[in-house]
Amino acid sequence: MAARILPLLKLATKVTIAGGAVYVACDSGLLGTSEQGSEALEKARAAIPPAIEEWMKYFGLEAQIPAIPKIEISPVEAWNSGVRWTISSLSEAPTKASEYASQGVQYAKDLMK
Repeated sequence: MAARILPLLKLATKVTIAGGAVYVACDSGLLGTSEQGSEALEKARAAIPPAIEEWMKYFGLEAQIPAIPKIEISPVEAWNSGVRWTISSLSEAPTKASEYASQGVQYAKDLMK
């Protein structure tokens, strides 16, 4: 009986953890617009270092935490540039494919001479 319950318990635990992660991501705005994602990133940057220091004091650890590196680009701009590049590449794909095909045919013709 216990052999059947253990796999079910494992699955329920995994589903609960995954569901909780999705809930927290939606609730904090990570899955919203890019502006909401940027706001959530700023909140995390402000909240994480004090929390880590508090836990280190609680457990009696004396390690130094490295400073969080500064990101000089906006996540909104990086996302938009990635989307633009992808759409541009997809729109140029048929032209590039025909160019490469004609170059391949010309190369094969040159080999046959």
